[in-house]
Amino acid sequence: MKRIGILTAGGDTPALNATIQGAVVRANQRRVEVYGFIKGFSSLLSTRVPHVHLNPLFSEIPELDPTRGGTVIGASRAFVDPRDVVTLDQVADRMARLKIGGLICVGGDGTLNGLQPFAERFPTVLAPKTIDNDLGLNHRNEPDEWSRVTCPEAPGYRYERLPSRATFDLEGIINYATPGYATSVFVSVEGVQRIRTTAESHRRIAIVEVMGRHSGYIALGTAYGQPDMILVPEFPLNTALLVERVRERYELQKNVVIVCGEGVVDENGQELGARQPSVDPAGNIVLSGAAEALRQILIGHFGDPYFQKSRRAETAGGAIFTRKVGHTQRGGRPILFDRFFATQLGGKAVDMLLDGQNNACSVLQWKRDKGFYVDSHDGNAFRDRWGLIHARQMHPSFYDPELMRPSRIGTEYLLPIFTNAIGHADVEYVREATFDAGSLFRPYHSVNTDINKRIRYLEGD
Repeated sequence: MKRIGILTAGGDTPALNATIQGAVVRANQRRVEVYGFIKGFSSLLSTRVPHVHLNPLFSEIPELDPTRGGTVIGASRAFVDPRDVVTLDQVADRMARLKIGGLICVGGDGTLNGLQPFAERFPTVLAPKTIDNDLGLNHRNEPDEWSRVTCPEAPGYRYERLPSRATFDLEGIINYATPGYATSVFVSVEGVQRIRTTAESHRRIAIVEVMGRHSGYIALGTAYGQPDMILVPEFPLNTALLVERVRERYELQKNVVIVCGEGVVDENGQELGARQPSVDPAGNIVLSGAAEALRQILIGHFGDPYFQKSRRAETAGGAIFTRKVGHTQRGGRPILFDRFFATQLGGKAVDMLLDGQNNACSVLQWKRDKGFYVDSHDGNAFRDRWGLIHARQMHPSFYDPELMRPSRIGTEYLLPIFTNAIGHADVEYVREATFDAGSLFRPYHSVNTDINKRIRYLEGD
């Protein structure tokens, strides 16, 4: 294999460029050319196949900076229907005409689902990324714990999680943490810490919403910001307990900070924030806001007189406010943990292709006696019996629903990731770059303008 392709798919993640750079560095060592496909799978769906040669003369292009957030080759949520044989065959033909022997897809569980039809036509592997940390398995047999039950809504069935029969051990996790997760937690923690001082000053109750539609990993990690309560999607809301805890903390310290994942559900399993009928490009329900729904619940339970009595606010609505960390979690400079392991996983994906692997995923593993190391895992092993790859949910042992915070095992899970997650270069960058005087008069220069000069197209169409 003398030439491979790489693309980035799905939502934005801080360490994508680091993954690409790691793949290019390893390809240079093994004397393999790398073509980067522009805007993910959408490039392969175009007859012209826009692409960039990332290592001409086996030297990486200067735009490929592992400390830069986002992806220099662009991303999209475009996928190919596995039943669309005509389009899949067209993609295979375009790859052959470009003389590309294998493809690396950088993405999450959706991308792993989407790449498998390609693996039937040419070697294809995945390098993982996702801020939600939901690509992986809590243990090897986890796909067998899903069941499919009939329901009146299309497509006529839904998936439900069966009780786990496996003995859980941190060392048995497949893909311990994904690139992008540590940086998103870092951003969220800083947001929680900044909100806290405002809540303290004005005697307020703050509800901070972080990303995580089905997995509570980001919310769990915000424990580093010392919120008073953390709510995760895996555990239905206990309204009575929440109100009791909020009242207890507010009367003790005159402020409360609550962190909630965007996919938090009520006692009936319905997403609190699902108040709009529209869907996003990935087909997910657009959430109006779990934080706002929680705010309305607390306003209803406390009422205006509670805050007026202590002269801390005129209304409950004024005393309880919400903030979304939002897409800032997805962007910006990746911290050391993400940069380092993203490059390792990108390099491993190259080795996997050159060593003959197909439909496989590079993964980050952890052992108590050796720490983190990279490995590979069969892509088909992530599928349930019906062929679907599910987003990994946070293991229930990580969370204490009574205390509404990480359990002892959850704390043990977080420590290896974050103990040395920030490097000296990260701190120095903040010191030197945040208030660089040149930023006052230099316009922003987008890397897209430089990459655009390098884009080439498949000839003959």
